[in-house]
Amino acid sequence: MNCEECGKRPATLHLTKIINGEKTEYHICEHCAKEKGDVISGFNNFSIHNLLSGLLNFDPMGKGNGHTSSSAQTTAQAKQLRCETCGLTYAQFSKSGRFGCSDCYQYFGERLDPLFRRIHGNTNHIGKVPERTGGQIKLRKELEQLKTALQRYVSTEEFEKAAEIRDRIRALEQRIAQS
Repeated sequence: MNCEECGKRPATLHLTKIINGEKTEYHICEHCAKEKGDVISGFNNFSIHNLLSGLLNFDPMGKGNGHTSSSAQTTAQAKQLRCETCGLTYAQFSKSGRFGCSDCYQYFGERLDPLFRRIHGNTNHIGKVPERTGGQIKLRKELEQLKTALQRYVSTEEFEKAAEIRDRIRALEQRIAQS
């Protein structure tokens, strides 16, 4: 998508303004965003790399606020981590916010989990279902979850709960078939 202002450069900033319940979306390039300072007031020097760098500068092992010699040593060891494929160090990654190759995730993985938990609240991607197309998808996802629960109840021999889940599965399958 090209910039809505100049039409020349690719739109790298996608902004949404909501004023009195009216939603307006802007898709502009970084150059036009700098010229149009009122759209992103206060964020002219904002960089996703700076954001990531700031998030990476925390105690990854959760040692608390006080920096003991062991937590400083742990942080120093983290900075020495290096991807064996591309040679990128953890310190370089924390400055740039970018991996050097696809293997970096594996080499830095244990240090990234606390970061993902801090940003997303979880380390597993669950995803979202768009409101517009979500009807069938939500039903199928719920069906999948019920089948997993059914297996769990059967394996733990909780047959009354399993029967309730079975009935819910049948009702849900009928709703899907009718849609």
